[in-house]
Amino acid sequence: MHPYRRIVEDVRRRIETGELQPGDRVPSARQITSEWGVAIATATKAHATMREEGLTVARPGVGTVVAGPAPRGDHELTRERIVAAAIAIADAEGMAELTMRRIASRLGVSTMALYRHVPGKEELTLAMIDTAIGEFALPAHPPHWRASLEICARLEWAGFKRHPWLAASMSLTRPQMAPNAMRLSEWVMAAFESTGLNQPDRMYIQVLLFSFVRGVASALEPEAEAVRDSGLTNDQWMQAQTSTIAALLAAERMPQFQRLLTSPFDLDLDMLFDFGLARLLDGLVPFVAQRTRR
Repeated sequence: MHPYRRIVEDVRRRIETGELQPGDRVPSARQITSEWGVAIATATKAHATMREEGLTVARPGVGTVVAGPAPRGDHELTRERIVAAAIAIADAEGMAELTMRRIASRLGVSTMALYRHVPGKEELTLAMIDTAIGEFALPAHPPHWRASLEICARLEWAGFKRHPWLAASMSLTRPQMAPNAMRLSEWVMAAFESTGLNQPDRMYIQVLLFSFVRGVASALEPEAEAVRDSGLTNDQWMQAQTSTIAALLAAERMPQFQRLLTSPFDLDLDMLFDFGLARLLDGLVPFVAQRTRR
């Protein structure tokens, strides 16, 4: 542990045990150099850290004093705990509600304490993406390429449903350098080893597959927000639109829609995903066969 952190943790311990009370002066920089045998720069860093973490405040004419009880749990904080808390908030309420303050409140720590482990929102989002994709349980050896693509797509779909914020957080043209995402792409490309496809074609197929799953999954977070805001499920909302749809069809000549209403059709996202995935894989079969014969 760095010397300045030992000083901060020792002062924190004194506050937690009651040895130092709110309003009590804490050792000055010069006293720290004497008591802990460190350089003045280290003592100054310790004071700055204590202020950042909400342990102390500077009072004009008095000096640096204890701000109040030590924020609970700061000394137990880890990057993994921060990321897990962030994912839990985003899962339940969406990325729009995710702030460092919300994470700190959930963990019972000071907001500034988070920045010792996660420099900012961009780095936090990358860690969240990497952690979420790390949940995908891929087989050790990819089977036939078509089966591999289906396995990958269904793992992605399940992951996007589990974490509705995930699809919209991942960029297609500026992909985040998340190790688990790169491993996923590597696994998909390896599934084409027996086909003779070149590397660009393999990567294009991986991007195509991801784009399809991500495209359908992009509806997950807005739908979750709509359910929270309206209190209605998708089925309940569609049922409430029955009279509006009937009035529209009565005013306009739309025979295709009229026949559709009497057919077994549903805008369920799982059904849309299954239908689209099957058509996508069917379309890739002749493409892969043609490229392999070259």
